[in-house]
Amino acid sequence: MYKVKSVFLVIVLLSLSLEVERLLAATFSSHEEVLLAEQIYANKCAQCHDKPMANAPHRIVFSMLGAKNIYNAMSTGVMRIQASGLSEDQLKLVAEHLGENRLADANSTPVTQCESNTLHSSGTESDVSSHGKIESWGFALTNTRWNEESLTRDEIGRLKLKWVFAYPESTRARSQPTVTDNTVYVGSQTGSVYALDLDSGCVKWTYQARAEVRTAIIISDSLDEQGKDLIFGDFDGNAYSLSAKDGQENWLVTLPDHQQVTITGTPQVYNGVIYVPLSSREWATAADPAYPCCTFRGGVVALNQQDGSRKWVSYTLEKAKATGVKNSYGSSMMSPSGAPVWHTPAIDTKRNQLYIGTGENYSSPATETSDAIIAMDLVSGDIAWVYQSTKGDAWNMACFIGGGANCPEENGPDHDFGAPPILFTLSDKRDVVLAGQKSGEVMAINPDNGKLLWKNKISLGGIIGGVHWGMAAANDTLFVPITDTSYGEGSNHKRKPGLFSINAGTGELNWYSQTNDRCRPDVRLGCDPGLSAAITGTENAIFAGGLDGYLYAFDTETGDVIWEFATDKEFDSLSGDIARGGSIDADGPVVIDGHVLINSGYSFGGRMPGNALLVFSVDGK
Repeated sequence: MYKVKSVFLVIVLLSLSLEVERLLAATFSSHEEVLLAEQIYANKCAQCHDKPMANAPHRIVFSMLGAKNIYNAMSTGVMRIQASGLSEDQLKLVAEHLGENRLADANSTPVTQCESNTLHSSGTESDVSSHGKIESWGFALTNTRWNEESLTRDEIGRLKLKWVFAYPESTRARSQPTVTDNTVYVGSQTGSVYALDLDSGCVKWTYQARAEVRTAIIISDSLDEQGKDLIFGDFDGNAYSLSAKDGQENWLVTLPDHQQVTITGTPQVYNGVIYVPLSSREWATAADPAYPCCTFRGGVVALNQQDGSRKWVSYTLEKAKATGVKNSYGSSMMSPSGAPVWHTPAIDTKRNQLYIGTGENYSSPATETSDAIIAMDLVSGDIAWVYQSTKGDAWNMACFIGGGANCPEENGPDHDFGAPPILFTLSDKRDVVLAGQKSGEVMAINPDNGKLLWKNKISLGGIIGGVHWGMAAANDTLFVPITDTSYGEGSNHKRKPGLFSINAGTGELNWYSQTNDRCRPDVRLGCDPGLSAAITGTENAIFAGGLDGYLYAFDTETGDVIWEFATDKEFDSLSGDIARGGSIDADGPVVIDGHVLINSGYSFGGRMPGNALLVFSVDGK
């Protein structure tokens, strides 16, 4: 899925261009430092990491590893001999350049701590019951991403920046905030989890996870009725439960399903059970021709909320076996593999099942569960039905670098379901599962049997096109953000970046609002007018963020833009550090208690980096 992979194609094609140097310069203090880092890389590293080389990770994976891991490898780890002769400053420079984030600076300004380290407002004049709640990624078990709390059109037009939080040492911000009792919970690229005061932005407490936190921090009532639990996952496949009161760890479990497992989709919590989607980094690892490709299989793990113990795991594929075929480097080929789950499941309490969408296979032959919507039983994990939207899709990063020893014969089209399914009830009382795909297609499926009800191709789609992160639904209407970037589909094809309103009962188009290309290529590479991030719906407006850094409020009835704000710039943050906005990708806006919250900055694979959490309110009050 684009979320962690396809956009790397831009880096593969343009990695040493002046434009990329300008892009990465956002991580450093000068353009000269970028040139120096590239020179060192060319002399010390490129011979092995810019082409298929056995047991040498390709450059495409470095921004996933991050600066800290790269620095450790060069200073004391497996790359210390190759990095010999480099000064400490040069090691840090190269690590930050390749990892696309900063190393910890002992002299950096600390985050602003609250005067009182009390999480809840009890004991003050404030009544916590008057505060709103956004306690899950999709706002409800059904993933409608619809907020009944609504700002009026006049209030939306008067939204002004209230405060800005700068994520330390970061160049991407993609953990969607959750909010309860006037407290904002959010994760970060460095693995820090923050509890922030909604009114002031001060930090109530922090917790350090083992790896980058990409999921939202789910809020759930504790089973012992002694407060609330915070549930989330990290990039290394660890699942966590913390006390919302003070950030103390309840439990931490490592998912042992595969060495390449990662948690990108936010878990769901229902009836004391946590449902964790399984994705992986193997699409990138397969670029190594010595790697036996491939063995990961997507799925869902059900954990007990009380202690994190496993109830069941259900996979989208059978266990991989050797095919008897070796690639051109002599590595064994394995199958089946892939079909990862990038997103949060939708929970159907009436039918006692959950719904997920899957990505492509990583190796040949392609299976019947890739690029599919799948229903699983909530109690056992058994698969109830599968609807496959695109057949014969197998792809990994070996297909896009020289050599491509592990590229499956299908070679794409890489049309994942990155956005989660939506369980939705129409006005005629019929239930449907709504889904959107990178192919540019949206569809409705019968939740009883998995049969297709309708399908509509509304945009060009493609490897970095179509629907990426998340749609919204209400009032018999499906709202669909479309990316359709300029990469990979040819100039003769009609792209349709922007927001679509679709009749959820029939699939027919209500309206389309195009986002105009206001990017200036002389400023920042990676700018694009497409809407990749998840959207948020309210009665009067659909809030959506663009890859160009614009935050929009579209009129729900007409699609007209009634408010916008350019986030691709520098801001003074609460800590005194400069926060930098950039591309808005992955997670979507949050509307709560008269506030709009949005992360800005997404250094993954060529998009515009940044480290800002922006909070707006009416008149900035």
